[in-house]
Amino acid sequence: MDAQRHDSGDAMDVPVNPAVGRLVFGWLLVGVPLAYGVITTLSRVGQLFQ
Repeated sequence: MDAQRHDSGDAMDVPVNPAVGRLVFGWLLVGVPLAYGVITTLSRVGQLFQ
């Protein structure tokens, strides 16, 4: 018996799960304010050592 190979490299064959969009939105919803807070904190800490 020959093993059949299924090798389709098209991204169009992959169905998009709606949960992935919600996951990305959730990470953005948390990540953007978190990044802002980290950047603000680091800039203020930098001012302490000048």
